[in-house]
Amino acid sequence: MNAAPHQPVLLTESILVVKQDTLFKEFPAWHGISLDALHPLLTAIVQHQESLPRHLAEKDASYKQIISYMIFTFDSKIFVMQRKNKLNEQNLANKLSVGIGGHMTQEDIQGETLFDWISREFEEEVSYEGNLAMHTLGFLNDDSNEVGKKHIGLVVLLKGDNGNITIKGDEHKSGQLMSMEECFDTFEQFESWSQLILKALVE
Repeated sequence: MNAAPHQPVLLTESILVVKQDTLFKEFPAWHGISLDALHPLLTAIVQHQESLPRHLAEKDASYKQIISYMIFTFDSKIFVMQRKNKLNEQNLANKLSVGIGGHMTQEDIQGETLFDWISREFEEEVSYEGNLAMHTLGFLNDDSNEVGKKHIGLVVLLKGDNGNITIKGDEHKSGQLMSMEECFDTFEQFESWSQLILKALVE
């Protein structure tokens, strides 16, 4: 994984993408989180992956950029981050997010298990010393806005055994553990993907 999906300083990097008509050939596009889409889309990504410079991918809606999106929980609380105001997609500036991770590369998925991908992504983004239990929620697709139309997220819930977690990367300016009640009290401040996930977690 190389930087979260909205960090402008790395627009020249090559990222993992798949043509939309190929990605959704066996499993048609949907809105929200789908666990049923997990295996069909993982298969399509492995078989039809391409590497594209990020600045080109951001301009080409025929591709979906593959994003890792991890949610850390401990003691019924969720780790919530606030994005910096200097972002490539200004509609995400200062938004709250529950998603740890970002763009993936072809190198990220070579010869490794899903847990290996996620563990490496997690360690690049945050500092945390403890055990993790992983639960895959599925793929998140949201074509309701311009950012979502070009991205698709692999959503994984990570349950920790302690709350000692801090931000390591540059994209976010703060992070804290929040209860579900606190999250819904500030619901309108969350980016759209995080809103979809928060709703799914209480269903």
